[in-house]
Amino acid sequence: MRTCTHVAAALAAVLTVSSGPAQAEVVADVIYGHKDGMALVYDVFTPASPNGAGVVRMISGGWFSRWVDPARRMSAFEPLLAEGFTVFAVHHGSAPRYRVPDAMSDVRAALRHIRVHAADYGVDADRLGVWGGSAGGHLSLMLGLDSEGLPTSPRGDRPFQGPHYRVIAEDADVAAVVAYYPPVDLREVVGPSRRFPALNFAADQAPAVSPILFVTADDPPTLLIHGDADELVPLANSETLAATLQETGVTHELLVIEGGDHGFRNPEHRAAATTAMVAWFNQHLRVRATN
Repeated sequence: MRTCTHVAAALAAVLTVSSGPAQAEVVADVIYGHKDGMALVYDVFTPASPNGAGVVRMISGGWFSRWVDPARRMSAFEPLLAEGFTVFAVHHGSAPRYRVPDAMSDVRAALRHIRVHAADYGVDADRLGVWGGSAGGHLSLMLGLDSEGLPTSPRGDRPFQGPHYRVIAEDADVAAVVAYYPPVDLREVVGPSRRFPALNFAADQAPAVSPILFVTADDPPTLLIHGDADELVPLANSETLAATLQETGVTHELLVIEGGDHGFRNPEHRAAATTAMVAWFNQHLRVRATN
């Protein structure tokens, strides 16, 4: 175990995208559910030389889940694709319409859908990692640390308004987690919030979406990457979670980027985080292939 390291099935489209050294086949807009008349989707990026493992990427910042043409995401996924990882880019019901509990319900359903259909994309469902930054890091941690959670609608009193997910597998485990600068205790930041409307939900729901409360000894290997100059989500979030992971005996590492801000806008900081992220998945997802 390592702690603190400091350093400075509706397929809407199938296409092949080449960008730099990586080439991938992209299956866009795979529908894993519906709510309020809208589809919930993820995109699948399959590399030219797949290694049989996958990384589920949370498309979420401030719990806004913005759509862009999948080709525009290629540069962010190139380091994973070059190593043979298939990438599943998951969109959830976005702020400002939806709140954090809604997003959590969606991504849990997406993961279960991915597990059921992983073999369709040449991926071993037991060799899936999850990765995200900020709100995406929070969602990644919840998927890793609270794998038993079931997708539910926060609008339980009016279930006809809730989401309708296509496939829900019983197993929602992941084999590894990487979270950049994640908030870990939403009890401290629950709304009202004008900047982050997804935080405007009932305070009594905050414990159910706070990763710090779900750490157990059987959690997957977890890498936290955080800058010590982050003014939006302070480094203390990752330090506190790392301490809890340490106490519980979970394999983990905390990588602190010296001078790193929220979003790692400095290219060197971003490159250091990317290198560590890819190495973590190489270590913890490839190993199962040789057992």
